[in-house]
Amino acid sequence: MKRYDNLWSEIISFENLLVAARKAQKGKRFRHNILAFNYNLESELFQLQTELAAKTYIPGNYRTFEIVEPKRRMISAAPYRDRVVHHALCNIIVPLFDRTFIADSYANRVGFGTHRALRRFTEFARSSRYVLQCDIKKYFPSIDREILKALVRRKLKCPDTLWLVDKIIDNSNAQELVIEHFPGDDLLTPVNRKRGLPIGNLTSQFYANIYLNGFDHYIKERVKVKKYIRYVDDFALFADDRAFLADARLAVEEYLASLRLKIHPIKSQLFETKEGANFLGFRVFPDRIRVRTENLRRGRRRLRKMQIECSQGKISLSKIIQSMQSWQAHLKHGNTWQLRKQIFVSVE
Repeated sequence: MKRYDNLWSEIISFENLLVAARKAQKGKRFRHNILAFNYNLESELFQLQTELAAKTYIPGNYRTFEIVEPKRRMISAAPYRDRVVHHALCNIIVPLFDRTFIADSYANRVGFGTHRALRRFTEFARSSRYVLQCDIKKYFPSIDREILKALVRRKLKCPDTLWLVDKIIDNSNAQELVIEHFPGDDLLTPVNRKRGLPIGNLTSQFYANIYLNGFDHYIKERVKVKKYIRYVDDFALFADDRAFLADARLAVEEYLASLRLKIHPIKSQLFETKEGANFLGFRVFPDRIRVRTENLRRGRRRLRKMQIECSQGKISLSKIIQSMQSWQAHLKHGNTWQLRKQIFVSVE
């Protein structure tokens, strides 16, 4: 495998930092911290460049908050100047790794995304009798930082770039505690190993793909699963042979254990595709695609909340219209004409 060197000058160039700042502020440029940064944009970027070149750069403290939908999770937001650095790093190294990812890994990749993933999942489901659908248990809190660093080093050998990679990983804030034992562990191993990446980081989303890239290739090339798809920590294997998928599950569990990961014991199931399979907010049947009831309820609740906020002057009508148009475009990927008609009549 080719390893890349001499990337540092590209990463810390003023031009790259400027592009990174524009990406980091996309859709958020009127927030007070971003306005303050942009007020002295040139000097702020030169200061970042100086700190990176001298390796005196120190990431700031995360702001954490909890979301409860679609499930309870802790989200960590890095300071804005750190997000600029994350984009600067990813601008240069993401293309080097992305070309090694399999075609059916869809999360956090330019030109891929949820709707393309849903179409592929539907294609596989409708051409296969069985599906082994899995969910990795507490994925982001479980990512082992030393294993991740080793995987990054398979592709990068630029010492300066690796310094920044390690700096960002090592300064990740404490995540949800996960206690899982694996072969060879002693009682304290799960406590002593540093684990977890903040979900809110751009780098974390990218590292999540690196962490499972070898697994993707293993499933496709060693286990010989022709129909396989992954979106972050949700993945599915399709076949007409139930016994083949049952054996594949054992191979999945064994490989993931080498990454110190486990599949969710309840959410990971082997069943006939005709029963319908949940994926990315939809339920895929052989003859139709429906929106999951939970997602529909959550969307309606969000629209009602926005209506109330609009009546109170907290948000504009144009923001509600924009949100409704976005949701309608999402729902169009299922057989939802009557549903969309009912929803948008009910919120008028």
